[in-house]
Amino acid sequence: MSRDDTSREAPTRRDYMKYGGAVVGGSLFAGCVGQSELPPTETSTGDESPTRAEPTAADSGYSVTLSPMGPVEFESVPQDVFTILGHHVDMLVALGRGDAINAMHAPEYHQSLYRKFLQRLEGVAVDWDGLYSSWPPSKEKLYELDSDVHIADPAKVATAEGWDDNSLEEIASHVGPWFGNTLSGTHQKPPSGWADTYEYYTLWDLFGKVARVFREADRYEALRAVRESMLQTIRAGLPSKSERPSAALVLFSTSDETIWGYKMNYPGYYAAHTRPLGATDALADAVGDGYGDDGRNITLDSELLLEADPDVLLVLGPMTGSHNLDDIRSQLEHNEVTRDITAVQEGQIYAQGARRQGPILNLFQTEMTAKQLYPEQFGTWPGYVDGDPYPEIPAEEQLFDRQRVADIITGETQ
Repeated sequence: MSRDDTSREAPTRRDYMKYGGAVVGGSLFAGCVGQSELPPTETSTGDESPTRAEPTAADSGYSVTLSPMGPVEFESVPQDVFTILGHHVDMLVALGRGDAINAMHAPEYHQSLYRKFLQRLEGVAVDWDGLYSSWPPSKEKLYELDSDVHIADPAKVATAEGWDDNSLEEIASHVGPWFGNTLSGTHQKPPSGWADTYEYYTLWDLFGKVARVFREADRYEALRAVRESMLQTIRAGLPSKSERPSAALVLFSTSDETIWGYKMNYPGYYAAHTRPLGATDALADAVGDGYGDDGRNITLDSELLLEADPDVLLVLGPMTGSHNLDDIRSQLEHNEVTRDITAVQEGQIYAQGARRQGPILNLFQTEMTAKQLYPEQFGTWPGYVDGDPYPEIPAEEQLFDRQRVADIITGETQ
């Protein structure tokens, strides 16, 4: 369906879109008006320090603005929550709402990954067995779930087969509103018809918006303070640029010899744990202007990885259980091309978690990557053992306080 179809009874998103006017589950009023400017209290002041929005009276309805939806109105805090992608899932766990999630893409994958990190946060756990795997979403299933809110990006959902403006509006009106932003991950170009309403956010700006939906400003501010303290430590300890290693962030195919490379210093929350560390991106130097289109990954081969010759190789996959880090090391060491890569020769091949991260993964992964890149400054990375949780690190060598984070998530924000 064309977004410029003037035969529709309702105007297109380019002109005006209104969701709702309906009471959902007796508790939630959802409204969304497109093309609205962000109010001054919701503007971002930068990557690391989003401005706190003004609170709204607890005894009345409230509105939270997020692109691409615009202002979304709520009568009360949502209780049943639909999600798709991991960054939104992570935010809900961080806000103490992990049990409210009724759907997510690949729940077994996310449960396996998050349990490895949450093992280090006392009293924080997840149980997502049997949840609906929500990508691509089924409209019929969304009716069945009857969620109070869909923490998902409608611009992303619009790319799934069978979804158009009418379908999105129908679900928002008869079930619950959409509230999510996904394309900020890499500043990906919005799909046709969405560019006029799409804005990009940093990870922590976006987390602040989601926190407002659930009236959890205190948790958000407390977690942001933990991260800011860690970043201050990192900024103070970073060596000069000339003394920093080169690195490459990669994923190896499980079915053939394909290697994917990912940008480490570009905008977007996918790089929220590598960008602050300021290492030289070996792939950017090797590939130059051809380093991916639209902020996305590039496809490599062994020769190009050797040409990039990173000092440190950061490997996605092992912490999700889809790859074995020891096997990857062995393959690289015995391959006649990759065995000459500096990172392979010096044994600097390390596991990473996931690029699509929320605040919890961001805290752990920033610490993890700081130690992998700069062991002299931030302490030696103890290494990841396949299948095990995030490794234990002595309290004096931790870059953030685990107990503080656990207390915030479980409700102790003072």
